[in-house]
This record gives sequence, C-alpha cells and structure tokens, in this order.
Amino acid sequence: MKKSLLTLFLLSMFLFSCNSGGQEGAAKTGDSSKKYTIASVGKIEGISWFIRMREGVDKFKADTGHDAFMISPAQADAAQQVQIVENLIAQGVDAICIVPFSPESVEPVLKKARDNGIKVIVHEASQQQNADIIIEAFSNYDFGQKMAEYLVKIMGEQGEVANFVGSLTSKSHNEQQDGVEAYLKNYPNIKLVSRRNEDYDDQTKAYEKTKELLTTYPNLTGIIGSASTTVPGASLAIDERKLQDKVTIVGVATPLDAKQYLDSGAADVIALWDPAVSAYAMNVIAVKLLNGETIENGADLGLEGYNSIRQDENDPKLFFGEAGIFLDKDTASGYNF
Repeated sequence: MKKSLLTLFLLSMFLFSCNSGGQEGAAKTGDSSKKYTIASVGKIEGISWFIRMREGVDKFKADTGHDAFMISPAQADAAQQVQIVENLIAQGVDAICIVPFSPESVEPVLKKARDNGIKVIVHEASQQQNADIIIEAFSNYDFGQKMAEYLVKIMGEQGEVANFVGSLTSKSHNEQQDGVEAYLKNYPNIKLVSRRNEDYDDQTKAYEKTKELLTTYPNLTGIIGSASTTVPGASLAIDERKLQDKVTIVGVATPLDAKQYLDSGAADVIALWDPAVSAYAMNVIAVKLLNGETIENGADLGLEGYNSIRQDENDPKLFFGEAGIFLDKDTASGYNF
C-alpha cells in the first residue's frame, strides 16, 4: 500500500505561489521605444505544456507591445523545428526563443540565426552551443533528485522502477533522469529495471509503453518521467489495470492533464515549472539583449522564480532560476493549467 504524502511536506517545497499567472509583477522590459519581433518556438503544437507556454508569450506581448508570437511543429520532430527556424530567419525576426526537441539538430540553424544578427535564447537545453543566453527554470539534476525523493518516499524505499524521457536527445529530460538515477542508487532495495524509455512527448506512446512494461515487469512498482506526457499516459494504463495501490507515479505534468489521475490515485506527485513564466522570461531576456544590456549573475527578471538567476560557473551564457513546483492531489487544485 502506498504511503500518503503529507500536504505540509509538499507545501514546504513550493518555490512558486499557488497561482496560474506567475508573470504578475513582471518588470516591464524595453525602456527603449523600439518594438521588436520575437518568435518563440516550442517542441510540438497542441499539447498542454506548450499551450500554456503560448499564454506566457501572449501576456508578454500584451504587457510590452512587442510583436511576440509562438510557433511549434505539428509533431515532435527535429527536422520540422529546424524548418521553422529557417523560416523565421528568412522573415528577419529580431530574436528567437526556443525549446529544442533535439539540441544537436538545431545547432547549425541557430548558428545561422546568430550569424544573421538574430538573438537566440534557449530553454531546456543547458548545453546548447549556439545561443546568446540559456535560461533554465532550475538545475535539472537537482530537480530530478527531488522527483526521486518523492518516489522513494511513497514506495517505502523498495520496489522496481522504470523511468521515462521524451527522447534520448532531450537534454533537460536526461539531465533530470541523471539526478533520478543517482538518487535511486542510495536505496539498495530499489531496482531500476527499465531505463530511459522514450515516449516522444506523446501521451499515447507513454500509455502503450507502460502497458508493455507492466507485462514485462509484473513486479513494477514505480514510474518516474520527465516528459509532460508520461504521467497522463502511464496513469491511464495504471487506472485501466486498477493498480493505483501498487504502482507509484511521479513526474512532470501540467495540473490539468494530471488532475483526473491524481484524483484516481494513479498519479501521486507531479513536478513542474510554469511554462508561461519561462516563456515570459525568455522574452524578457530577448528584449534586454536587443537593447544592448548584458545578463549577469543575480539578475532579476521581475518574475517569481527568476528574481535572482544564477550564472553557471563553467558556462557564462547559462543561467538557472528557482522555479520548481511539486504538487499532489490536494495541492494541485490551486493551479488551472
């Protein structure tokens, strides 16, 4: 039987306030009267995560008057994302804010963008080379360790685990799972039986893969994932087999996608950051760069979780916020995305 989490424990881990619009109080960017054209590029069109990200872009546009818009591939496909960036270069946008599906695949086209004088701001790809600034919501490794801490606690420090990523090329997902796997090694009674299953940011694929895992590993008691599609997909498989009391699920998801599964007990804890706020942060940085400003250690972007961003010791273009959120059935109700 799963151990229930104490709500106070979850609340103590909050680094965001429980509201859906974390952009409130954002510093107005662009003291200059010049208005810029800023394109944001997501991994895939139509899933909740990037729908929410678009809300941040739209709010930035409304707040600042800059021509900010978002476009994403119809499928989670690196070639499609590269073509979108090529089109944006041809359009002559001032800045591109991108969440790469495959950081390696977009390196050449991001270099081309920068060679054409376009500022490039990257999110969820901490090792991207061709970027002016990389802004991460937090240290992915630490975030993964925190997810694993919840998983281990609910599982009672024993059992068999499978972990998921969107793809093996997704840097942020794999960095998180590096943290997960390192944490699990501290518990000799927990065994990682299936490593880094790919769901390609597709809920149906996560569902199908989970059914396969349950058949292959009948003693599976834990699933932990970094793609926002893993929790709802895996949870549906758990609900169908009525394994809510046997299998623990922890992973990245939006509250609305996970709500029915948190309520059913199939999902236990969801981990996230607000993609609307991260989109807003990227656009804030874009305007600062276009205005000739530099981004320095401790910079305040005027956004909760990004009030004092930390510069990486080894890569001066890489910055981290403190924007992680961890929610269970009781605490997720405060979010509407």
